[in-house]
Order: sequence, then structure tokens, then C-alpha cells
Amino acid sequence: MTPAIDAARAALRQWGLEAADLVEVSHSENRVFRVDAEDGSRYVLRLHRPGYHSYRALISEQTWTAALAEAGVDVPVPRPTLDGEPYGRIRIQTEDRMVGLLEWVDGETLRTLMEDGPDRNAGRFHQLGGLLARLHNQASGWQPPSSFERHVLDADGLMGTAPWWGPFWQAQALTPAQRKRFSDLRQDLHRILRNLPMDPDRFSLIHADLHPGNVVINGDRLHIIDFDDSGFGWHAYDLAVALKDYQDDPAFDACQAALMDGYRTHRTVGDEVLELIPLFLLVRALASIGWADARPELGHPDYVPGLAEQVVDRADDVLAPFI
Repeated sequence: MTPAIDAARAALRQWGLEAADLVEVSHSENRVFRVDAEDGSRYVLRLHRPGYHSYRALISEQTWTAALAEAGVDVPVPRPTLDGEPYGRIRIQTEDRMVGLLEWVDGETLRTLMEDGPDRNAGRFHQLGGLLARLHNQASGWQPPSSFERHVLDADGLMGTAPWWGPFWQAQALTPAQRKRFSDLRQDLHRILRNLPMDPDRFSLIHADLHPGNVVINGDRLHIIDFDDSGFGWHAYDLAVALKDYQDDPAFDACQAALMDGYRTHRTVGDEVLELIPLFLLVRALASIGWADARPELGHPDYVPGLAEQVVDRADDVLAPFI
């Protein structure tokens, strides 16, 4: 067994559980395992990445998901340890990690179900748009407690000198020309974002990673997973993230239209939100470059160069309406 598997099995004892089967289902920001317990129950075990969130920020994630659940949004349900703590703690070799246990939800991801052609994909984006709208409705009208702590994806958080997901303009895989271009682009985007409205109808808590792979479907149930990146940000960023992986799909326009139609079924927004999606698609690409460069151990050798070319090809057209 690997050190992570050993640590996961040890961590489960803080919940009084023994695993009959333990399978790693994701190794990205966190190490995530599906737990088939000996008593027949099933869970998600997350070994949180050291240094990404403070303990207070992790507690705040649970605070928001509890409020979302109360508002009728299907979100992860955490389980406290035997000592009644919201998180456990474990050590993997030289790393100390927080550990969270969530109830497992059966089903398939929206991304898996979106392989049946453009018509089916548009229908799935309609569902995703409605889900995002319900999340934004709750967040816009909710007042977090004074102890609440999550990162802020504003102009500084996305395009400042120390952005949340890392200095993308310094990425090792970039060419010297790209580094210069992206450094200038960061400053342009920072000025643009600084002038965008930040009222609660447009800027509140967002999921910040609600792509189709983070929605689990079981029958009529749409369940959102992975709130690890959630923080305060523009709603238009969430919409762009939902579309990002399909930006080069021939059916992109139909999928975007379906996403917005589903969104407007539950939430009234003007065309100015739609007009911001290309901007935030660009922002998402740059943020993803910073994220990948800061995590070389995850192994994305072709990821950064491809995104960098995409940014260079599209940046001038995207920025033209704003400059």
C-alpha cells in the first residue's frame, strides 16, 4: 500500500470506521478516496492539501454548504469524527493534513453523460445553468457569520501581483515571449476587473469550479461536489468555468445558450453577464496555468503550453470591447 492509502485507513479510525475497500478517485487539490466501510456504508474521504486552506476556511466551507442544503441545493453532507470534530488530522510522511469525511452519492458525473452529441449536451447545460442560478440565489441573499473565512477572487485575487492560483505569467512552460505577453495581459485584466460591479447580485460566494465533472446525477437528483475552490467572486466566473472545457466544441454556442436559458429559468440577469463570459474564459485559462505550474507533482506536461496558445490566440479579441 502507498503512504496515502495507509494514512487514509488510519484517518478513518477517527470516525470509528474500517474500510473493506478504499479506492483513490481523485488526486488534484486533495487526495480523495471512496470508502466502502465494513458495515456496508459508503463515504468520500478527503485528505486536504497542506497550506491551501486554513482550518477556519475549511469550517467555513461546511458552513456555506449547510446553508445551501437548507435552501434546497443538493451538496456534500459532512460527517463529524467520533469526538464531534468537523475534521480529523493525519500525517503522510512529512505532511500534516486535515481530513474530511462526506456521505457518498451514487450516480454519474454530468461530464460522463455529456458524450451523446450536441443536442444532449445542450440539455445538460440547461440543467447546469439552473443549478448555478439556484446556488447564486442563495449566496446573493445570505449573510455569512462574522467568523466566515474564504478567499476572494476579485481583481487582486485573480489578476493581482499574488493571485490565488499562482503567478501564471512566470510559469516554467511558457516561452519568454509568452511571459512578457502574459505579464502585460495581467495588468490589463486587473484594470478591467477592478472596474466591474461587485454588488451582491453579481458578486458573492461562488463555487469557482462547477464544471460538468463536479455535478453528480442520479435520476432527477443533481448533486454538486468539490467546494474546495469556493470563495467570493463574480457569478460570471462560475458561468465561464462551466463552459471552459467545451470552448472549442462546434456546439459551444448552443451549449452557452442552453446554460444561460437554464440560468434565467431561476434567476433574472441582463445581457451584460453574458457579455462577460469571454472575459472570464480568458481569466480561467490564465488562472489554470498558474494552478498547474504551482503543482508540478500532478503531472500536466502538455496542459500549460496548450492553454498558453489558446490565450495568445484569443486575448486581443476578448479585451477589445473593454479597452
